[in-house]
Amino acid sequence: MLTIGHLTLSSPLVQAALSGFSDLPMRRLARLHGTELTMNEVLLDKLVLRPGKKDRRQLTVPADDHPVVGQLMGAEPAVFAEAADVLVEAGYDVMDINFGCPVRKVLGRCRGGYLLSQPATALEIVRRVVDSVGGRRPVTVKMRRGFDDSAGSRRDFWTIFDGAVERGVRGFTIHGRSVQQRYLGPSDWPFLAEVKRRAGRLPILGSGDLFTPHDVVRMLEQTGVDGVAVARGCIGNPWIFKQAEALLRGDELPALPAVAEQGRTIRLHFRLTADVYGADRAGKVMRKFGIHYSRLHPLAADVRRAFIEARCDAEWLAVLDRWYDPRQDWPPPSIPQVLTDLVAAGAA
Repeated sequence: MLTIGHLTLSSPLVQAALSGFSDLPMRRLARLHGTELTMNEVLLDKLVLRPGKKDRRQLTVPADDHPVVGQLMGAEPAVFAEAADVLVEAGYDVMDINFGCPVRKVLGRCRGGYLLSQPATALEIVRRVVDSVGGRRPVTVKMRRGFDDSAGSRRDFWTIFDGAVERGVRGFTIHGRSVQQRYLGPSDWPFLAEVKRRAGRLPILGSGDLFTPHDVVRMLEQTGVDGVAVARGCIGNPWIFKQAEALLRGDELPALPAVAEQGRTIRLHFRLTADVYGADRAGKVMRKFGIHYSRLHPLAADVRRAFIEARCDAEWLAVLDRWYDPRQDWPPPSIPQVLTDLVAAGAA
């Protein structure tokens, strides 16, 4: 059981915030495949306050999209707090502060992971957000284990962590890599265990190197974290949630779905996407998802190429018709090869 503020969840499995991916269709699909709590892709505070057409869509939380976390990124404490209020009023169930994004463009604008090197500014953001919305929604913080591997960066991490606890934060998501490390090298799981020991009863979600359902179970067992935020490991593989739940119950690992079942799920994802973005844009939005789904196909390279070459909705659906045809006698997905491909691609 996972408890974050007023939310009590039966599953420790959370779909993480994924820029460009964890939109409403992906969140709906994740819920269908076993997770209760999902996170919207990170939103820039200034755009929340001055939304364009795309951003207005993010400010609508349908009745079937609960519980859901709204994640914010920014650089100015007052603007951050005002945007948090907008997201709470829009219906988000948890307000998450992003101090973890390692993208160079983000760092250059003093946002995301950059703030791990600026404890005073980071804690002022936390204070303002908790003062603004903490009485209505739990506030959480996403962090990496530091800006870099220096002793000073480690001190800054604990200054921000302890200060956020003192200011009323109700939980953390901790990624076991540094900001400068980005996605290279292993995630430091022993550090997650250290954070959990320091946090006591405060909920900690672990993140990093969650490629497979076995990884999910190992992280929970080895680090003692209260839950896991599955990030890129669930793009194109929503089945990871039910597989991990089965292992946590002590059941045998369910097999990866046959090609025909994969195709039915991908087609549902397409329909959900068309409902949100319009039928004329679904293929364009789904192109990146198709590339990730192709990894589980026994002829992954051919399917990936076909999704990349699709230029419109009709061509995208034609890829599904050809490569996921239930009348074909497809070989079963090769789990070892799938895992090898995911690790090589750096999915975490």
